[in-house]
Amino acid sequence: MHVTAIIAAGGRGARFGGARPKQLLRLGGRPILERSVEAFLRHPRITDLIVAVPADVAAEPPEYLRTAVKPLTVVEGGARRQDSVARAFACLSAATDIVVVHDAARPLVTDAVIARTLDAAAEDGAAIAALPATDTVKRGDERRLIVGTVPRGEIYLAQTPQAFRTAVLREALARGDQEADATDEAALVERTGRPVRLVDGDPRNVKITTADDLDLAERLLGEGVGGPAVSLLRIGTGYDLHRLVEGRLLILGGVVIPFEKGLAGHSDADAVCHAVTDAILGAVAAGDIGRHFPDTDPRWKDADSLALLAHAVDMVSAAGYGVVNVDVVVIAERPKLAPHVDSMRANLARVLGITPAQVGIKGKTNEGVGSVGAGESIAVHAVALLNGVGGHFSRTVE
Repeated sequence: MHVTAIIAAGGRGARFGGARPKQLLRLGGRPILERSVEAFLRHPRITDLIVAVPADVAAEPPEYLRTAVKPLTVVEGGARRQDSVARAFACLSAATDIVVVHDAARPLVTDAVIARTLDAAAEDGAAIAALPATDTVKRGDERRLIVGTVPRGEIYLAQTPQAFRTAVLREALARGDQEADATDEAALVERTGRPVRLVDGDPRNVKITTADDLDLAERLLGEGVGGPAVSLLRIGTGYDLHRLVEGRLLILGGVVIPFEKGLAGHSDADAVCHAVTDAILGAVAAGDIGRHFPDTDPRWKDADSLALLAHAVDMVSAAGYGVVNVDVVVIAERPKLAPHVDSMRANLARVLGITPAQVGIKGKTNEGVGSVGAGESIAVHAVALLNGVGGHFSRTVE
């Protein structure tokens, strides 16, 4: 089933106040919009995304919208919410079966809420996440005098996501062009006479409308809501291979290792640092070492690869992430690495801002297979775990 997520982020957040749209403010070190988009990028049932943003953001989208791991289209939002959704809907793939609409201002939505809404929409045509009212509900007049009590069992507080079969939302948006404002897509669908199913929302799926809401979201994020197990942890992998040649120092993990040959490369060819650099950059979808430190740039000629790794750490920190741990496998026939592993771990830990206990380095041979097995080259694999600032495992970023 082809599922397209529309992220409604076209408003300016007037009720929040401030010069910047609220969806661009930071929550736990990262933009609110990025967190909302990521919730759908990581969900296995979402095929692609369309994000409706203010005109200035659409003209120059931030990197996290340009380098997404799934197909993502950015469109300019409209004057009303339903106009923004309609503009996004116009970019829909013909293959889309289900459209799920979500407020960018709800960055703590969970996989479970998304899944429940999709299941109900697939079955009934339209569904929204909502919470049953727990307080007694009163109706008041313009003088703020009570004119009645509404049965609490009939009252639900609407959230997003809201999901619809494509044809259902198409009909509702067409009617919305000719009718008064609607605060959500479900209201437009209701006007067509079609039923809309209610599924369990989540009280922690808060909508950030005021500064107090942002404070609440920060506290929830610190408690792990929408956090480490769901949205904050990132894993990246890295790989590097260099030929062994005469006339070069053999440098691995910032340690000069006595040997008759060294690794060929534009920089100091430290394959351990290169693999770790690729791993942490990959974890935040920031490209690879060749993109940031190309071998065509004379600035990086014979460069210290620990310094290149430090640059990568700065990029990761700017994206709101810190390194939790790395694990490295060095594949080489010779020389023996065991005497140098502790020094290599210490060097990497210092640059990554973690302790040596959070750095694993193992040496393996290639059992005589290929150029590595013939002693003509050395290969390195690395895995890095990162966590968003504000999560349980993140390091402090100054």
